[in-house]
Amino acid sequence: MPFVVDASVAASWFLPEDRPMQAEATYALLTDDYAMAPNLWWYEVRNLFVTNERRGRIDRGRTDQALSLLARLSIRLDGEPIEGALLELARRHQITVYDAAYLELAQRKNFSLATLDRALASAARAEGVSLIGD
Repeated sequence: MPFVVDASVAASWFLPEDRPMQAEATYALLTDDYAMAPNLWWYEVRNLFVTNERRGRIDRGRTDQALSLLARLSIRLDGEPIEGALLELARRHQITVYDAAYLELAQRKNFSLATLDRALASAARAEGVSLIGD
Protein backbone atom coordinates (compact mmCIF):
# COMPACT_ATOMS: atom_id res chain seq x y z
CA MET A 1 0.00 0.00 0.00
CA PRO A 2 1.32 3.49 -0.75
CA PHE A 3 2.47 5.67 2.14
CA VAL A 4 3.53 9.24 2.94
CA VAL A 5 7.23 9.83 3.53
CA ASP A 6 8.67 12.95 5.11
CA ALA A 7 12.03 14.57 4.42
CA SER A 8 13.62 13.29 7.65
CA VAL A 9 13.15 9.70 6.54
CA ALA A 10 14.16 10.25 2.93
CA ALA A 11 17.35 12.08 3.87
CA SER A 12 18.27 9.41 6.42
CA TRP A 13 18.48 6.86 3.62
CA PHE A 14 21.59 8.62 2.34
CA LEU A 15 23.20 10.34 5.33
CA PRO A 16 26.29 8.75 6.89
CA GLU A 17 24.93 7.77 10.32
CA ASP A 18 23.08 4.58 11.17
CA ARG A 19 19.63 4.45 9.69
CA PRO A 20 16.79 4.13 12.17
CA MET A 21 14.57 1.05 11.88
CA GLN A 22 11.67 3.13 10.52
CA ALA A 23 13.85 4.41 7.68
CA GLU A 24 15.01 0.90 6.76
CA ALA A 25 11.44 -0.41 6.77
CA THR A 26 10.25 2.50 4.66
CA TYR A 27 13.00 2.14 2.07
CA ALA A 28 12.20 -1.56 1.69
CA LEU A 29 8.55 -0.73 0.92
CA LEU A 30 9.59 1.25 -2.14
CA THR A 31 10.62 -1.92 -3.97
CA ASP A 32 6.97 -2.92 -4.35
CA ASP A 33 5.05 0.30 -3.87
CA TYR A 34 5.25 4.09 -4.06
CA ALA A 35 5.34 6.91 -1.57
CA MET A 36 3.78 10.35 -1.63
CA ALA A 37 4.88 13.64 -0.12
CA PRO A 38 3.65 17.22 -0.24
CA ASN A 39 5.45 19.45 -2.76
CA LEU A 40 7.49 21.05 0.03
CA TRP A 41 9.31 17.71 0.43
CA TRP A 42 11.44 18.54 -2.63
CA TYR A 43 12.79 21.65 -0.90
CA GLU A 44 13.09 20.12 2.55
CA VAL A 45 15.20 17.19 1.33
CA ARG A 46 17.59 19.49 -0.48
CA ASN A 47 17.83 21.76 2.54
CA LEU A 48 18.72 18.78 4.74
CA PHE A 49 21.56 17.82 2.42
CA VAL A 50 22.93 21.36 2.09
CA THR A 51 22.73 21.81 5.86
CA ASN A 52 24.70 18.59 6.31
CA GLU A 53 27.28 19.85 3.81
CA ARG A 54 27.72 23.02 5.87
CA ARG A 55 28.22 20.94 9.01
CA GLY A 56 30.92 18.93 7.27
CA ARG A 57 29.00 15.66 7.51
CA ILE A 58 28.80 15.14 3.74
CA ASP A 59 30.27 16.72 0.63
CA ARG A 60 28.67 18.00 -2.58
CA GLY A 61 29.40 14.77 -4.38
CA ARG A 62 27.47 12.78 -1.80
CA THR A 63 24.56 15.25 -2.01
CA ASP A 64 24.49 15.02 -5.80
CA GLN A 65 24.60 11.22 -5.67
CA ALA A 66 21.83 11.06 -3.06
CA LEU A 67 19.57 13.41 -5.03
CA SER A 68 20.15 11.39 -8.18
CA LEU A 69 19.17 8.18 -6.36
CA LEU A 70 16.13 9.85 -4.78
CA ALA A 71 14.94 10.98 -8.21
CA ARG A 72 14.78 7.33 -9.30
CA LEU A 73 12.59 6.23 -6.40
CA SER A 74 8.83 5.98 -6.65
CA ILE A 75 7.96 9.13 -4.73
CA ARG A 76 5.08 11.20 -6.05
CA LEU A 77 4.57 14.81 -5.00
CA ASP A 78 1.16 16.16 -4.11
CA GLY A 79 0.24 19.82 -4.42
CA GLU A 80 -3.43 19.72 -3.49
CA PRO A 81 -3.72 20.02 0.29
CA ILE A 82 -7.00 20.89 1.89
CA GLU A 83 -6.05 24.19 3.49
CA GLY A 84 -8.61 24.18 6.29
CA ALA A 85 -7.66 20.66 7.39
CA LEU A 86 -3.96 21.46 7.21
CA LEU A 87 -4.27 24.60 9.34
CA GLU A 88 -6.50 22.83 11.86
CA LEU A 89 -3.95 20.03 12.28
CA ALA A 90 -1.14 22.54 12.82
CA ARG A 91 -3.18 24.42 15.40
CA ARG A 92 -4.59 21.40 17.22
CA HIS A 93 -1.22 19.65 17.61
CA GLN A 94 0.99 22.75 17.77
CA ILE A 95 3.14 21.53 14.89
CA THR A 96 4.50 23.50 11.97
CA VAL A 97 2.36 23.93 8.90
CA TYR A 98 5.14 22.07 7.07
CA ASP A 99 4.71 19.03 9.30
CA ALA A 100 0.94 19.34 9.14
CA ALA A 101 1.21 19.05 5.34
CA TYR A 102 2.53 15.48 5.70
CA LEU A 103 -0.18 14.60 8.20
CA GLU A 104 -2.95 16.15 6.11
CA LEU A 105 -1.78 14.18 3.06
CA ALA A 106 -1.69 10.91 5.03
CA GLN A 107 -5.20 11.55 6.34
CA ARG A 108 -6.61 12.59 2.98
CA LYS A 109 -5.19 9.55 1.18
CA ASN A 110 -5.71 7.20 4.14
CA PHE A 111 -2.02 6.24 3.98
CA SER A 112 0.48 5.39 6.69
CA LEU A 113 3.13 7.98 7.50
CA ALA A 114 6.90 7.53 7.71
CA THR A 115 8.60 10.16 9.87
CA LEU A 116 11.48 10.50 12.32
CA ASP A 117 10.01 13.73 13.70
CA ARG A 118 8.69 13.15 17.24
CA ALA A 119 6.11 15.95 17.21
CA LEU A 120 4.74 14.84 13.85
CA ALA A 121 4.63 11.19 14.97
CA SER A 122 2.78 12.19 18.13
CA ALA A 123 0.25 14.21 16.13
CA ALA A 124 -0.23 11.29 13.73
CA ARG A 125 -0.90 8.89 16.58
CA ALA A 126 -3.41 11.33 18.09
CA GLU A 127 -5.17 11.53 14.71
CA GLY A 128 -5.26 7.75 14.25
CA VAL A 129 -2.79 7.79 11.35
CA SER A 130 -0.63 4.68 11.36
CA LEU A 131 3.13 5.11 11.44
CA ILE A 132 5.54 2.89 9.56
CA GLY A 133 7.83 1.14 12.00
CA ASP A 134 5.68 1.99 15.01
